[in-house]
Amino acid sequence: MARQNPNIVITGTPGVGKTTHAEQLAQATGLKHLSVNAIVKDEGLHEGKDEETGSWIVDEDKACTLYTRPPKHTIRRRRELTFRLPQLLDHLETLPLHSTGGYILDWHACDLFPERWIDLVIVLRCDSAILYDRLVARGYTGKKLEENMDSEIMQVLLDEAREAYKEEIVIELKSESTEDVEGNLERAEQWVEAWKKDRAEGGEGKEDE
Repeated sequence: MARQNPNIVITGTPGVGKTTHAEQLAQATGLKHLSVNAIVKDEGLHEGKDEETGSWIVDEDKACTLYTRPPKHTIRRRRELTFRLPQLLDHLETLPLHSTGGYILDWHACDLFPERWIDLVIVLRCDSAILYDRLVARGYTGKKLEENMDSEIMQVLLDEAREAYKEEIVIELKSESTEDVEGNLERAEQWVEAWKKDRAEGGEGKEDE
């Protein structure tokens, strides 16, 4: 059965405003905000933190079991230690995310979500000087700060989104000011309304596979 509500991914480097966008968009549209990072922590889907960066780092061996290609961008992969990708996807499978839809997935990665689940991918971007100040204010230092800055400058997450999903569902939005956030939310709300209207009029929806 075709979904009646869309699933949206909001992704980007830490500090670009993912959670702010996701929470406000959920409030405006009635979609459910799903913080994947919170799930990883709350459900214990990790084995610890990297001592040097203080961040979760992906276990690349486990990641490769879910990808048809080996992970390309090692900057982000090194950033997050050993959360369990298969278990994470199993947990998400228990939600009606892929059947009825209606979720906003908030995370610093997007390419692990099956394409059939996702209707829109929003990649938030931020000027490097602004992002630097935000990350320093969060207490980022050393390797953790450097790798996140490199990830943004090299547009790692944007490239991953474009590789993982159809070009027409990936949009890049600037997130540097309150005005940017307001404009982004208005655009996303209009997209949700158009998506729902199209389905109500008999347009194609994604089938639960």
